[in-house]
Amino acid sequence: MQLAKVVSFEGIDLSGKSVQARLFHDRLKKENVPSVLLRDPGATRISERIRRILLDNELQEMSSWTELLLYEAARAQMVEEAIKPALQAGTLVICDRFYDSTTAYQGFGRGLDLELVTQANKIGACGLVPDLTFLIDLEPEIALQRKHKLRREDRLEAEGIEFQRRVREGYLHLAKEESQRVRLIDGNQDIQQIHEQVWRDFLHRFQNELHESF
Repeated sequence: MQLAKVVSFEGIDLSGKSVQARLFHDRLKKENVPSVLLRDPGATRISERIRRILLDNELQEMSSWTELLLYEAARAQMVEEAIKPALQAGTLVICDRFYDSTTAYQGFGRGLDLELVTQANKIGACGLVPDLTFLIDLEPEIALQRKHKLRREDRLEAEGIEFQRRVREGYLHLAKEESQRVRLIDGNQDIQQIHEQVWRDFLHRFQNELHESF
């Protein structure tokens, strides 16, 4: 069956959100629901090039405003080139991060003016709002324990634990302010428990559209 919706996954670095996005995508394929998994920033040739600039550890001089606008530019390209065509084709779009990340990271993490960040998000998302967002919540201290010793940190991961604490505060603020859209999930559960909660919440949220399909 077709379900033209946007479902996003959010969380601090190493929260497990990308794993859950992939599991959700796999589950949809098993249930014969057309879907596509995209990462933000990324998913298109232009957006992936911008992503490399954003995460480059050698570009420490990048201003927070430049960072914000680069994220919005990458997102706008993804929306126009990948998300809108998918929705028009009746495909469910899964986003590994979307504009909530910008609010949390650049707004709360970097301390940029939240009103201006919100305005920028509207431009970058081309007016698109996710139909459902899963926020995998995890304490930064626990997330850091998951870090692979041999893996090089990207530019934002290298900001440290205080930065991640501010980002998490931003996410929790969003979950409170937009509780109808943002589903807060305890990231301390094991991977399968989290996935099953995601799946149950998804079915409940779109029960009218899904009817008896599952």
